[in-house]
Amino acid sequence: AAAGGTDLGGRTDLAGLAAIVADASAVVVGNTGPAHLAAAAGVPVVSLFAPTVPFGQWGPYRVPTVRLGDAAAPCRDTRAASCPVPGHPCLSGVDPGDVVNALRTLAVSGGGGR
Repeated sequence: AAAGGTDLGGRTDLAGLAAIVADASAVVVGNTGPAHLAAAAGVPVVSLFAPTVPFGQWGPYRVPTVRLGDAAAPCRDTRAASCPVPGHPCLSGVDPGDVVNALRTLAVSGGGGR
């Protein structure tokens, strides 16, 4: 967590995580359960999405979403649970500035203004 942020990794249960996510203006998260908790709560998502599964089928549903990551990476459609390609090329090219710009895009589009 950056200055002023709080790292709650490993220190919340599912109900606590759901409450935190539901109160967020937007979340930045990998293709994991918290992305779907956010979508269920109507919270916009910046999705750091490895293409091991199809985004259209497994991405956040019915909320403003910006997908980041290389959708054509060699791990595409492998359904791998852990990265089969050294160096994680699908996500290693995501620059922190891309994440900030994605959050700005959500805010401008009306997707992130809680």
